[in-house]
Amino acid sequence: MNTVPAEIVQTTAVEIPFQPASKDIWEKKYRLVKKDGTPVDHAMDDTYTRVARAIADVEETEEKREAWYQKFTWALRRGVIPAGRIISNAGATKYKPATSTINCTVSGLVEDSMDDILGKTHEAGLTLKAGCGIGYEFSTLRPKGGYVSGAGAYTSGPLSFMDIFDKMCFTVSSAGGRRGAQMATFDIGHPDVVEFIRAKREDGRLRQFNLSLLITDEFMAAVKNDGDWILAFPVNERESKALDLNDPKQTIWREWPSHKDYIVNDEGLVACKIYKTIRAQRLWDIIMASTYDYAEPGFILIDKVNEMNNNWFCEDIRATNPCGEQPLPPYGSCLLGSVNLTRFVIEPFTERARFDWDDFRKAVKIFARMLDNVVEINGLPLDRQRDEILRKRRHGMGFLGLGSTMTMLKMKYGSEKSVSFAEKVSRELA
Repeated sequence: MNTVPAEIVQTTAVEIPFQPASKDIWEKKYRLVKKDGTPVDHAMDDTYTRVARAIADVEETEEKREAWYQKFTWALRRGVIPAGRIISNAGATKYKPATSTINCTVSGLVEDSMDDILGKTHEAGLTLKAGCGIGYEFSTLRPKGGYVSGAGAYTSGPLSFMDIFDKMCFTVSSAGGRRGAQMATFDIGHPDVVEFIRAKREDGRLRQFNLSLLITDEFMAAVKNDGDWILAFPVNERESKALDLNDPKQTIWREWPSHKDYIVNDEGLVACKIYKTIRAQRLWDIIMASTYDYAEPGFILIDKVNEMNNNWFCEDIRATNPCGEQPLPPYGSCLLGSVNLTRFVIEPFTERARFDWDDFRKAVKIFARMLDNVVEINGLPLDRQRDEILRKRRHGMGFLGLGSTMTMLKMKYGSEKSVSFAEKVSRELA
């Protein structure tokens, strides 16, 4: 039987040199430089130590700060990857004091008033200036053609106000190094839902936005049963006088994210004026055609999101971060990081290839502390954003390089062995 001499058996993961593309990304997006372009981070390892020092300095004593600095530096070198704003901005307050270590946020509820719309535009501008993306729900705004008693005129609808946010985002992002990112969500029961679905078919419109629909269980049931779907919007006391609230042809009672100034029954449902009725399958076909032809809007099963939210008892989620991977409550923040699994493969592409579970567990444990410490140096511009992140301390950890890791371990992707490996990675990380 062939044996391998003990002295040449590899016991650590292979260090793969950085590719030119990797260096280019670091240079343009994450390397800290002074105003005149002089580098502060001379090498990638300087970025690691800068980030580790800033996050470790949150600890209470000098002894703890030094101990966690060493651990955080080890973890960063070993393959943990905090989100981009952490890498770019942690430890950089001397050179860019108005930036945040948080990648993305969700706006507070946009109320149906000019004061609040412009107020949320201001908040969004400050958030984007700090380097954060932001998501909003716009179906809280009355539909196009709705009468505005205070102005004695008819509103141009939520899509026109989205144009204001779009231009603001473009203007703010053009002044800095990072392109602004926004998410707009929209309720499937809003009278302007078809206009929302088709909004980006106009050249140049809403280019600073991703778009997603809030799909309810009620709508999905109507699609399955080939039923009608009612498009409606809440009414206030004055508007309700023109309706019979007990007539199902005029009024429907629905859950709504805001109760302010609206008619609410004992069950907490809001009275909504029926604007039109459409076949649910017809609306579904419009959504699917747009998704196929234009890759938008996205699809958020909002009832399922709230059902599975661990904080269901204290928050109502109606929007996500711009990329859509994290549904968040009003003023919630997206604090994420990933572990590069390829860095834990020992003797890759050989019959002796194996995964370093001990170091992986160690890295995950340290990374959890690292992300929690980022909460303390969040740099968010709004009081309500800071209050939300400090009270709930949300963070999420994932992994990347799963397929490559399986190849390095000589596993066939999709095989029973690879599925078991993926499950173990997820369990160990959780």
